[in-house]
Parts: sequence; C-alpha cells; structure tokens
Amino acid sequence: MGKLKLEHKYFLITGADSGIGKEVAVLFAEEGANIAIVYHSNKEDADKVKAEIKGLGRKSIIIQGDVSDYEFCRKAAEQVVSELGGIDILVNNAGVQFPSENIEDLEEENIRKTFDSNIIGMILLTKVVFPHLKGGSAIINTASAAAYQGHPELLDYSATKGAIVSFTRSLALQAKPKGIRVNAVAPGPVATPLTEETFGEEKEDLSKPPFERNASPEEVAHSFLFLACRDSAQMSGQVLHPNGGLIVSG
Repeated sequence: MGKLKLEHKYFLITGADSGIGKEVAVLFAEEGANIAIVYHSNKEDADKVKAEIKGLGRKSIIIQGDVSDYEFCRKAAEQVVSELGGIDILVNNAGVQFPSENIEDLEEENIRKTFDSNIIGMILLTKVVFPHLKGGSAIINTASAAAYQGHPELLDYSATKGAIVSFTRSLALQAKPKGIRVNAVAPGPVATPLTEETFGEEKEDLSKPPFERNASPEEVAHSFLFLACRDSAQMSGQVLHPNGGLIVSG
C-alpha cells in the first residue's frame, strides 16, 4: 500500500454536509487527513459525514454557522486549531443559488444571500484562516463552469463564480511568498442535491456536457485531492475544469 497523500494534515471545508463537499471530505479522510466541516443548517447530514470520517480512523468536528458572519468565521478557525491541532488545507465550497429566468424577477434578498454565501463568506473565512497556514499549505475554492460560459437562469450565481476565479488568482499572487498554493475547481453540471433541488433532474439533463451525462460528486472530488497534495506542487492561481468536456477559456 502506498503512502497516504494527506497523512497528518488538517483540513477545513465549508458546505460539506452533502454533494461535492461531502465527497471531498471523505476522500481527504481516506488519504489520511483530519477533517473540520462548517455547515449552515443540516446537522443530520453533517453528523453522518462526521461519522463516516471517524469510521475511517480520522478526527472530525462539525461547526454550524454562516460564513458571511465575520465573528463566526474567526471563532470557527480558532476552534479548528484548538480541537484538531491546526489547519493545512482550506476548501471554500459553501454556496447557494436562486434561479430566475428574467433579471426583472431577481429578488434583492436572494442576490445578497448569493453574494454573501458564495464570495463574501469565502473571503472572510480565508482572511481568518490565512494566519494559521504555512509553507506547503493549500487553499482550494469551488468555482463553476458558469463563471466562463454564463448561465441564463443564474445571473448572480454566475457573477459570484467569476469573482471566485479572480479572487483565486489574486490571492495566489499574494500567498506566493509564504509558500501557500491557491487554486480552484470549476465543475460543469454535477448531480448534487443542490442542483436537483434547484432545477429538477429532467431540466438539468437539458444542459448535459459533451460526455452526455452530469458528473458525480465523487468524480469531481479527485480534482480537489490533486490540488491539495504535492502532486500539484507547481500549480497556483490555476483552475481545474472537471466539466465533462466543455471547452472553456481560462
């Protein structure tokens, strides 16, 4: 058996109670990492992920809260360091989306929730975690193919994902002297509880990528693993595109 890629690493991920985040957390645990999960409201699902991680022989804690709340982010980072022993890898994965077929129908409250969750919360959590990182650490942000192609029903969501790409590239430049790598993953259509709830299976099938099927969360999770471990030692400021063959620029 080969050496585990993330043995003795401490990992903080947001939005890992289901979907891509859950699969990333479990995969990282399989590779030796100890896992802290920040979730918004679904404690039952978060508890299940925690139990699965502990079943693999790793440490795991779950923390409920809103990443757009700076004080929560600060306390969460301190709790992870105190209870797990440190933070080596940060995965910013939390996100929401509220589809609308017409910009005139976009609700201000939902626009603000989308930006608060998807990009403002990402920046706030990264700000408080950054002092705990060291040379060799990694930050991985979840972007989307929508950042490059747009989406006719997700105007504000697509805008936040474009902002995530720019944030990733800019932070990579700032983090370089400290030896911290900052990258992103931009999935295409993925079969997750969020996309099923938002669009329904039938409608989501209309936007299948060239592989003619949506990705599974497990397939996408391996892109995060690559960016978290030494396999990607020469990569920073980059975006991986596990999107089923969609051709995008950047």
